[in-house]
Amino acid sequence: MELLVHGVGGTTAQQMLGDPRVQLITGDATAACYRRTADVDAEQRPDDYHGEPVREAYCWSNLTSGNGARALWLILLPFMVANLAHWMRPAAPPDHKAQRIYDVLVRILALTLTVLLTAAACEVALDLTAWQCAGSAYCVAGKSWLGFLSPAHGGWWSAPGRRLVLASAVPLLLVGLLWWLSHRTWSAYESASPPPRRPGATRDLPADERTALGLDGFWYGRRLVGRLRAAHTAAGVLTIAAALLVATARTDRHGGAGTALAFTGQGLTALVVLLAATTLVIVWRTARSEAARDDESDLLIVRALPYAALAVLALTAVHTAWARPGADSAGPLPGAGTFGGIAVLQGALVLALAVTAGFLQRAAHSTARTALRGMAGPAVALLSCALGGVLTGGVAERFADWLDRGATPGQAYAPMAGPPVLLSWQASVIPALLVVVAVVAALAAVRATVVRDRIAKDIPGLYDAKERPDAWRTKRIATVIARAGLTDAAPVLVAATAVVTLVLGAGAVAGAWLTGHAPGRATDHAAPVVHAAAATAEALGSWLMGAGVLLLVATGRRAYRDLSARRTIGILWDVGTFWPRAAHPFAPPCYAERAIPDLTWRMATWTERFDGRLVLSGHSQGSVLAAAAVWQLDPVTRSRVALLTYGCPLERLYGRWFPAYFGPPALAGLHRQMDDWRNLWRLTDPIGGPIRLVCEDGRRIDCGPLRDPLAFGRTLYHPLPAQILGHGDYQADPVFDKVRAELIARLGPADRHPRPVPAQGGSGRSPA
Repeated sequence: MELLVHGVGGTTAQQMLGDPRVQLITGDATAACYRRTADVDAEQRPDDYHGEPVREAYCWSNLTSGNGARALWLILLPFMVANLAHWMRPAAPPDHKAQRIYDVLVRILALTLTVLLTAAACEVALDLTAWQCAGSAYCVAGKSWLGFLSPAHGGWWSAPGRRLVLASAVPLLLVGLLWWLSHRTWSAYESASPPPRRPGATRDLPADERTALGLDGFWYGRRLVGRLRAAHTAAGVLTIAAALLVATARTDRHGGAGTALAFTGQGLTALVVLLAATTLVIVWRTARSEAARDDESDLLIVRALPYAALAVLALTAVHTAWARPGADSAGPLPGAGTFGGIAVLQGALVLALAVTAGFLQRAAHSTARTALRGMAGPAVALLSCALGGVLTGGVAERFADWLDRGATPGQAYAPMAGPPVLLSWQASVIPALLVVVAVVAALAAVRATVVRDRIAKDIPGLYDAKERPDAWRTKRIATVIARAGLTDAAPVLVAATAVVTLVLGAGAVAGAWLTGHAPGRATDHAAPVVHAAAATAEALGSWLMGAGVLLLVATGRRAYRDLSARRTIGILWDVGTFWPRAAHPFAPPCYAERAIPDLTWRMATWTERFDGRLVLSGHSQGSVLAAAAVWQLDPVTRSRVALLTYGCPLERLYGRWFPAYFGPPALAGLHRQMDDWRNLWRLTDPIGGPIRLVCEDGRRIDCGPLRDPLAFGRTLYHPLPAQILGHGDYQADPVFDKVRAELIARLGPADRHPRPVPAQGGSGRSPA
C-alpha cells in the first residue's frame, strides 16, 4: 500500500488520489483514510494491480481548519508560542538534571501568561469601567449602560465594592471561556489512544537510536492537560479574587470600617495565598509521562482546586459588596503595580531559562545547525510574553481611550486616571522594536539581492544549452531561490527581536517605577526634542497596540465567515500546534495527538492483517506526521515501511528548532530502523529542504536539488513559461515517479491475502 499524507493547508482525497470517486475506509469527518472506489476491495484482487501498490489518502486538514468556532483560537496565540518553548530545548541527554528545571521554568512562565490575561481583563472591567469611569459623572455622561452604577444615581449598585463585584463577571467569563475551549478540544484531540505495542519495544533499541517521539505515551497527554487546566483555571479565578481584596483592603484599614470586615478580609487573603501556593505546587510537580500512557486519576486536591477557588471568589464577592460608608473610587484601582511585578517575574524566568538552556546545550549530543545555539526556547518564551503584553495592553489602552473620549491620562481635564503607567511605557517601546525588526528585514532583503546576483549566472547552466538565454527569466528564478533561502536566516530575526524586547521591556519597567508617570508627562521638563520623541512614541505605540488587537479581532471575524480565511489560519496552527500541550493547557490543541495515532493504527493493522509492505508518502507537514508515526511503530512493523518525503521541513525547521526530538541522531536512527527513505527537495522551496544524511552503503537519502522550473524558457513542448513550483506539486517532476518506483521495487511483492485475525490476547492488535 502507498499511504499519502498531505501537508499544510490541506487538500481533498479526490485531489490526492486523482479520482473524483473516493470512499472512506476508516475515520470520521474530522480525519480519515480514503481510497478510490475501484480500490476498496483491492486486497481481494491482488492480480489486478501487477506490482502497483494500493493507494490510500489520509486527510487531516479539518483538525486545524474545521468549523468557524476555531477562529477563537487566535486569542490563544501567546499560549501557543509559550508551549513551543517547552519543545525547543537543546539535545541533551534525557536524564540531565537541567531537563527538570527547564520544564518547571517553562510551566511557571506559562502560568504567568494566564495571570496576565486575567489581570488585563480585571483592569478593563474592574478598574477602567467599574472603578474609574462609573465613579466619574463626566465619564458616565452619555453611557446609559453605566448610569445605574453612578454614585449620582444613588442605586444599590452605586457603591464602589458592588460595582466591582458586578464587573468581576467579565474576567470570570473569560476564564470560563478558556476552560471551555480547553475542555472541548481536550475531549476531541488528546483522547486518541496509541496502538498497543510489544512491551519494551522502545527500550530494545540501541541507546543512540532511541527518541522521545517513539515512546508509548508521547502522543497521549490527556491527563497532563487536565491537571494543568485545573491549575490555570484556579489561577485565573484567584487573580480576580485578589483584585477584589486589594480594592477593599485600604478602605478596611483606614476608612473606619468595622473590625469584622478587616478580619474577614485578612482571612480571605490567607485563603487566596494558600490556594495560590497549592496551584504553584501542582504546576511545579506536573510533568509529562511519556514512557507509558498516563491513565492515573488525578488527586482529589487537583480536581477540587478550581471549585475551591470559585468558593473563595464567591466569599470575596460577598465581602467586597458589603456596605462601607464613605467609600469612594477616587484615582486608579489599588494594585496597579501587579503588571510591573508580572513583567519582572517573566524577565527573571526567561533569564533563568536561558541559563538552563546553556547547560543543556553544553551537554547536547549534537549542536550542528541548532538554531540560536540552543537559545531558541528562551527567545521564543520571551516573545510569548511580549505577545501577551501587546494584546492585553492594547485592549486596555484602546478601551481607556474609548471610555474617556480620547482625553490623555494625567491632563487637567482628564476624567480618568487611565490604565497603569507601565502599559503606556510598554506601548512607547513598540515603535523602537518595529524599527529594529524593519532594519533586520531590510538587511535580509539586501542579502537576498546579493545572493540573487551571485547565483543568477549559474541558472542557465542547469538547463538545455539549446534554450535561448533570457535575462528576465534568469533573474526571476534566482530571486525565488534567494527568497527561499531567507528561511535559514530566521534565527537572526528571532534573536534580534528577543534581545531588543528584553532590553526595551526592562527599560519600560524601570521608567514606570522611577517616574510614576507616562513617558509624555515624565519628560515634561526635559529637552523639547526628548519630550516630543517620548510623547510621539507613547501615542504611536498606543495606537499600534490597539491596531494589533483590532487586526486580530478582524481576522478572527473573517475566519468565522470565510472558509478560505479559516484554512489560512489553519496553516499557522499546522506548524504551531504540532506539539502536545505540555506547558499551557489553554493553547490551541495538538492535532498530532489525533493524527499520529490514526496513522500508526492504520499502518500497524494493515501490515499485520495482510503481511503487507507500505510506502508512506508525505508532503510538507505531512512528512513530519509521517516520520513521527513511523517512530511509534514497533521495530518489526517499522522495518516493513519505506518513507518518501518531499517539501520536507524535518531537518531545515524541526531539526534546527527542536533538536532534542528531530536532531541528526534521531533522524539517522529513524532511517536505520526503516526499510528505506528518500527525500526530494528544491532550492526554490522556502519550507522543505534536504535531510543531510547518508545511508550506510553510501547512498544519499536526499534526491535533489530538483530542477525548478522544469523548463527554462519557451520551447516546442513548453510554448508558455513553465511555472516555478516552489513548495508545491512535487509529483509534476519526472524524478518523483522514478524515486517512487525505486522504493516500491525495493519493498518487493507482498502476500496481500488476509491473515487470520488473532484472538484477543494474541498480538493485541485489532483488525483493520
